[in-house]
Amino acid sequence: MIPGVHRSDVGVIGAGIVGLATAAALTERGVSVTVYERGVPGQGQSGGQSRIFRHAHDDPRLVALAKSSRLIWDEWGDRFGVELVSGDGVVAMGPSAERRLDVMHDVGGLAVSRIDAGELRERLPILGDFDGAAVLDERGGSIRTTAAIAALTAALPGELVADEVLLVRPTPDGTVEVRAGGVTAEHGSVVVCAGRGTAALARGVGLALPVRTGAHVRLTYDVRGGPPPTLACLQDGSGAFGETGIYAAAEPGNGRYAVGLSDYVDAPDGGLLDPAALAQLAERATGYVERALPGLDPRPVDVRHCWVTELPWGSDGVGVWEADGMYFVAGHNLYKHAPALGRALAAAATGDGLLDELRPDAKLGAR
Repeated sequence: MIPGVHRSDVGVIGAGIVGLATAAALTERGVSVTVYERGVPGQGQSGGQSRIFRHAHDDPRLVALAKSSRLIWDEWGDRFGVELVSGDGVVAMGPSAERRLDVMHDVGGLAVSRIDAGELRERLPILGDFDGAAVLDERGGSIRTTAAIAALTAALPGELVADEVLLVRPTPDGTVEVRAGGVTAEHGSVVVCAGRGTAALARGVGLALPVRTGAHVRLTYDVRGGPPPTLACLQDGSGAFGETGIYAAAEPGNGRYAVGLSDYVDAPDGGLLDPAALAQLAERATGYVERALPGLDPRPVDVRHCWVTELPWGSDGVGVWEADGMYFVAGHNLYKHAPALGRALAAAATGDGLLDELRPDAKLGAR
């Protein structure tokens, strides 16, 4: 043991939304927390001005997790005095929307329904002509990401260490050692939610996380004619406008709308990206806007590139690997689930045990 080593009950590596949610939940449990972040909190995979909160998933267990998270989002909004999820809802089109509606009905207790083209136009006035049915998730909406990150960061009770973690490992004393560039620390347990850096830290203790790494692009466009009073989030799997994997969400104030494709560019072993392929994703997003969303000016005003860390059982897959007091979180599309996921991770890190559904063998989020 190194003399003068820093200590706290739990270390959290990564100050994205999952790490901050975990730190908040640990605080609720009255334990001391140290959060490690090499960059600006919330500017890695959690970056950007908006995300979609949705209940719609193929796995009913993930629907239930989203249901729990939505209540905590409301709780946080009341605590911090700021809107964290818009009240405009989410509309989804295509076969996947119909399939997921049945799953949500089976879970129960959710305000979800089929809507006709007229109501779809009211909820999403920027949409072009579409005469098919859609699914409305009334309690879905656009997550106010900047407000959420700012509020959770300001509420951190312990130390935020601005440094890059190089390794974690168990000690003979039953603690977990963290070594960063200028810090060596010991904690009773450690939660690693470091985005694409999680798999590398896990390899250091002999765990091979089957994470597929890539990058995608999300572009933001101005709304023509001023902000509408209602501007729902969109998931379009219909193919009616030439794409089957579109997601989109309004920024605060409804004056801008961010649009992206679920497709992404592979980066094998976290390596180099094909710049032409990434640029092509942006071109496809703008092409979709020109065809499907005439209420937007098709000249993008902002571009956001994000890493993708996807598990083999699905784009919504989530898993937590456990070893010697260390918990390694992996998955994609985790923003909406962060509140409930953070509480589950805090419970595990303080001795209550990891939920079985979060273990990799459970394949949470599988289709």
